[in-house]
Amino acid sequence: MNRRISTLFTIAAVAVMGATLFGSTYTQTQIAGQSLDASKMDVDVMDQIMQMGGLQLVMPQAFAETDCGVLESSGRTVVEFDLTGESVELPVMGGKTFNAMTFSGQVPGPTLRVTQGDVVKMTLTIPDDEVTGHGNDMHASQISASAFESVNPGETAQYCYIAEAAGVFKYHCSGVKLIGMDQHVLSGMYGIAIVDPVDGYKKLMVEKTKVDGSGEVSLDRKFYSADALEFQLQYNQLYLTPEGNYDAGAMFKHHNTATVVNGMQFGYVPNMAHNLLVNGDVNKNIFVAQPWNGIEHKQYQSQLLFVENDQHVRLFIENSGNEPVFFHIVGEILDRVVQGNRVQSAATETWLIGGSQNAIVDLVFDEPGAYAAVNHDYAAIYTGAATVFVAGDPFGLNPVLVEKGVIPAPVASYAYALGNPSDAVPPMGKNSIAHPALNIHGLYTDEVASEMQASGDYVALWEVIPVVAEILTS
Repeated sequence: MNRRISTLFTIAAVAVMGATLFGSTYTQTQIAGQSLDASKMDVDVMDQIMQMGGLQLVMPQAFAETDCGVLESSGRTVVEFDLTGESVELPVMGGKTFNAMTFSGQVPGPTLRVTQGDVVKMTLTIPDDEVTGHGNDMHASQISASAFESVNPGETAQYCYIAEAAGVFKYHCSGVKLIGMDQHVLSGMYGIAIVDPVDGYKKLMVEKTKVDGSGEVSLDRKFYSADALEFQLQYNQLYLTPEGNYDAGAMFKHHNTATVVNGMQFGYVPNMAHNLLVNGDVNKNIFVAQPWNGIEHKQYQSQLLFVENDQHVRLFIENSGNEPVFFHIVGEILDRVVQGNRVQSAATETWLIGGSQNAIVDLVFDEPGAYAAVNHDYAAIYTGAATVFVAGDPFGLNPVLVEKGVIPAPVASYAYALGNPSDAVPPMGKNSIAHPALNIHGLYTDEVASEMQASGDYVALWEVIPVVAEILTS
């Protein structure tokens, strides 16, 4: 059944109703020539409303259409988004574990990517043996919050909506009738929906300067195609007891245990393989903090993000946590910042992203090098919010890798040899450049990681690294 409510109000009617309900005298109206003392009304209120006229506020439809049957037959593209709500045990830095709550066995949950105007058909299933109910509040939707009601163990719920607004949008567990929402979200039940603009993304203009033969300095604008190599970074915090349980008391005091990017502290820093490649010694660390160094960590071993120089890079960033994110890349300028499908800034050093807010950052890494993307809050940096990009071949590894037969010819980025981490790469969409390869990396359960490996679409570096290490040291 299509629930529509067609209602016609006047601004005057709102004023009269308010005055009647609250027993006040409304003497300063927004409608020229109109004044009404509600306490002295001696005729039916609705009669006066009908006689007053004035500006009209038309509400032809109070609620957006959510009936899946209606939307599926609307002619729009329908994208199905199936999730499960599962409580699992996952690792944290220092060899410990915590009691996580997940969408589909991973933190963050799977990324949904659609085009503006598509219909999203969200289905949430809670297994019989799950300890509690869960819901899913999708910020990309514009529907009644009643759709986000919690689903009990052993049950499935579904709703549909039209993704009308382009951008990056958080989704998260709504708890059990809102109770415990903080615990569920801050224990891992969050993710993003990327809604591509229906007309695609815009080309990127980067403003530099040039000097002519006479020493005259002038602007030199360079334009890049809208096509870009894309990454996703989701920021959050953990509030944990020593036993790995959620600590609500610490949350209310804003005393977080860890700052995480895509669920992990220092998940995108060098590992033992990078130590070997750069320093010739697996035990000689490159970075100040490398807590996920060894291949024994498998899908949790830290990995770097590799890009080419002079390549358009697009970052989808979401702050899913309680604390602000001051997004900054050490050694680079954010060439463009977009929110709400509108350019907010060009050539800025840092961009503030509040809780449950997002930004799309476009940039070009000009020079070969290592660049740390951070939340420029020192407490956040030192508790986990550091992500290392490596642009080009700053360590001069191409000749060695070619000589040893690891790669057949020099490459523009190390992603051609090692791939980029799967959890930092969103699904392909409009104006996406395909990554050379993807390695299995993320806060996944072993079951999810095994499924990814079996698909053949991802590289399990914990199996590849020993082979490469043997080649390099032979």
